Amino acid sequence: MTVCGLIVGSAFAKMESMFEHIFESIVVRKGQPETQLSEQRFKEQYRRNFFDPHFKDVSVEVERIVERAWENYNAHRKAPITVKAGPAFKDPEYKLSAEWLSAHQKIQKAQAAWTTSKNRVLVINGSPRNEHTCPGEIPKSYRMVEAAKEIFMEKGVEIDFLDLSRVTSEYGKTIHPCKGCVSTSMALCHWPCSCYPNHSLGHHHDWMNEIYEKWVSAHGIMIITPVHWYQTPSVLKLMIDRLVCADGGNADPTSTSGKNVIQAKKMELAGWPYPKHLAGRAFSVVVHGDATGVNNVRHHLVDWLRDMELIPAGRSGMLEGYIGYNQPYASSHHDLDADKNFMTEVKNGALSLVEKINSIRAGVVEPDHGLSHAIKK
Repeated sequence: MTVCGLIVGSAFAKMESMFEHIFESIVVRKGQPETQLSEQRFKEQYRRNFFDPHFKDVSVEVERIVERAWENYNAHRKAPITVKAGPAFKDPEYKLSAEWLSAHQKIQKAQAAWTTSKNRVLVINGSPRNEHTCPGEIPKSYRMVEAAKEIFMEKGVEIDFLDLSRVTSEYGKTIHPCKGCVSTSMALCHWPCSCYPNHSLGHHHDWMNEIYEKWVSAHGIMIITPVHWYQTPSVLKLMIDRLVCADGGNADPTSTSGKNVIQAKKMELAGWPYPKHLAGRAFSVVVHGDATGVNNVRHHLVDWLRDMELIPAGRSGMLEGYIGYNQPYASSHHDLDADKNFMTEVKNGALSLVEKINSIRAGVVEPDHGLSHAIKK
């Protein structure tokens, strides 16, 4: 063995020894109260799905379903249909959820097409208000989305529209909350998220598998949202939290044998690259309010998107403002009608996004492109 080989071998042995010491000190912290329901409690909860008296004449069938649901819950049938991962994964024999694998394959296909596909934007309405449910009227955000879409169509840009108000107005359209796997280990946070669907807990109809594909396919993202109590609306925040897996997530669940905590912690501590799965896309943000909070929400959205290494579309792509400042809510659409300047700025945000997409795809890079960062971002 050469001197160089001896030095390298010695360094590797020291690193291995250091990691063994770290691995030995890994403790999985426990102590929360049990959440598993008794059979009686589970069945009481499940029967609430059939509270409507209209189900009364099928009560026998309902009880059969309740019994089967209990069996699935008690057996923890999270992913009832699984398939072998295949050669693209670390453990080809590991059985993955068929639903997760389908979402993964769609994302892979979208990313492969991303560099050569036609300019595409994802326009997001962040308001939960929808005329087809309790509010009975469209949100102002929706009208701004329509104005932005006109610009994109004029510029020949393909459009995906993500209307988050469908969470409040469409049956079965759900974005489940993030479980915080990333805080246990980044390697445990799978890309796309593997926490859902969880059929044993009734956590299905998860919309995020479709939403991930839309983000990956886009060259630019435009978010248009109101302010709710100094924060982003809950439907938008649900999506934001579930996109944590795009910021450093593990694209191979077989590498952690699913959700094996110790295995994931060891992987991260051995050196995790924190891949930025959505880096290089452009973004534009429009935040509107009636009295307070637009600055907070605009900062929050811009910082979040930049942390994922998306690229802002200039000053025009970071719009905040008030519509009908401190005026009655009942006349807010009339206030938007009168505020021609704000709608012009919304269109400018769309134009700025198109220009940023064009410059990125032409090879114009940001000043810090390619730099390695000293801290996890």
